[in-house]
Amino acid sequence: MHCYGDLVNYLSCGMILTGLGHLVHHRKTQPSYGRHMGLSPPPRTIPARLAWFLQEMPALLIPLLLMFTSHKPFSMGKYLLLGTFCTHYIQRTFVYSLLTRGRPFPLSVMVAGGFFCSLNGFLQGHYLLHCAQFDDEWSADYRYKTGLLLFYSGMAINIHSDYILRNLRKPGEVVYKIPTGGLFEYVSGANYLGETVEWCGYAVATWSLPALSFAVFSLCFIGPRAYYHHRFYQEKFKDYPKLRKALIPFIF
Repeated sequence: MHCYGDLVNYLSCGMILTGLGHLVHHRKTQPSYGRHMGLSPPPRTIPARLAWFLQEMPALLIPLLLMFTSHKPFSMGKYLLLGTFCTHYIQRTFVYSLLTRGRPFPLSVMVAGGFFCSLNGFLQGHYLLHCAQFDDEWSADYRYKTGLLLFYSGMAINIHSDYILRNLRKPGEVVYKIPTGGLFEYVSGANYLGETVEWCGYAVATWSLPALSFAVFSLCFIGPRAYYHHRFYQEKFKDYPKLRKALIPFIF
C-alpha cells in the first residue's frame, strides 16, 4: 500500500484538535458512563464487558490486517513498534474487557469509542507499516529504549491499578470504596496515570506525529476524567487522603 502522508498528517492534527476540543468541552462535566452516569440511565446500554471488547477490538484488528496485507520489505523496527501498540490492545481486548465489573455502557459512548479506536488503529498501523522509515538499528537508539521503558512501566502501573480497582468490591456490590496500594497512595487516577505514561513512552519510541497526537489525545481525554474521579472521592469520603493528587503525584 502506498503511504498517504497527507492523510496521516491530517488525521494526526485532527486528533490533537479533537483532544483539545474535548478538554475544553468537558472541563465542567464528564462523558456519562461509569460513576459519572446520571441518575436516569440512557435508553440503550450494553453490558460493560461486551462494550469494552467491541470498543477496543478495532485498534488491535486493523493494524493486524494492515500487517498481513503489507508487501513492503520486513523491518524489525517497524514491527517491534507496531507490536508494542498491539500489546496494549491485546490486554485491553482479551483481559481487561473480560474481567471488568463496570456498570452497563451507553451505546452511544461505545460507538464513539469504537470509531476512535478504528481510526487510531488505522493511523498508527498505516504510518508504521507504509510511511515510517526505521532501519534495523533503530532498536538500539536511546529514544526507542527510553520509550519502551516508559511504555511497559506505564502498562504495568495500569494493569496493577485496574487489579486494585477490580478487587475493591465483591461480586454484586455497587458501593464505592477508597482505593489503596500501588500508586493509588499518591493519585486518585493511578490507572489513568499508567495509561498516560504508556502513550508518552510510545510517542518517544516511535518519534512520530501520529504517536504524539495519540499521546496528546489520551492526556486530554483521561486527564479531566482523573480530576473528576478525584473530586468524586473527595466529596464522597470525608476521610479521603488530603495529600493524594488527581493524576500526577505531588503536583496535580
